[in-house]
Amino acid sequence: MGRNLQAKHRASRRFGENVADTVKSPLDKRSYPVGVHGPKKAFAKTSEYGRQLMAKQKAKAIYGMLEKQFHLTFEKAHQMSGDVSQNMLTLLETRLDNVIFRSGLATTHRLARQLVNHGHFMVDGVKTDIPSYRVKPGQVIKVKENKLKKGYWLALAEKLDKIEAAGWLALDKKNMTITVNSLPSAEDLPQNIQTNLIVEFYSR
Repeated sequence: MGRNLQAKHRASRRFGENVADTVKSPLDKRSYPVGVHGPKKAFAKTSEYGRQLMAKQKAKAIYGMLEKQFHLTFEKAHQMSGDVSQNMLTLLETRLDNVIFRSGLATTHRLARQLVNHGHFMVDGVKTDIPSYRVKPGQVIKVKENKLKKGYWLALAEKLDKIEAAGWLALDKKNMTITVNSLPSAEDLPQNIQTNLIVEFYSR
């Protein structure tokens, strides 16, 4: 199974944004790209192609995806009716690993992916360990009973009061279940991803 193993802190400095989702941002110390020419790169002019490429690479880094899988997501969004940009973001947001992240049960996309890979969740009563699995409205995601006794979930139980799920999800903190109430609306979709540039890049 392919996964993005690139250093997230290096990527954060390259994009000028904390794509690692970590509490401590690498930009707090150095807000420019890595390397001896990093400060100069931060102010360098970028071509239109460069802007499109940067937008694509940034989105891939945020969701932790490799090129083939990301391109397939674009192709599927292009085949759907409606706006391609919004379709693509909706497909990315409804990945199982992202839903776990948006529910607040994982603090980073990388951790959410790891929890899914390790079989911590059931979707509608069926064990599901595929991060790219796309959830649908009405589905219920539940933490497996035997996993709740593990250290991670025991520690998380003490922080549940501070957790807040995205508006299109309902988190039952007592039963550790996530209900997908609907697809994310335009307001729910991330505003830091320039999907229009990604569409332009793949449409060249």
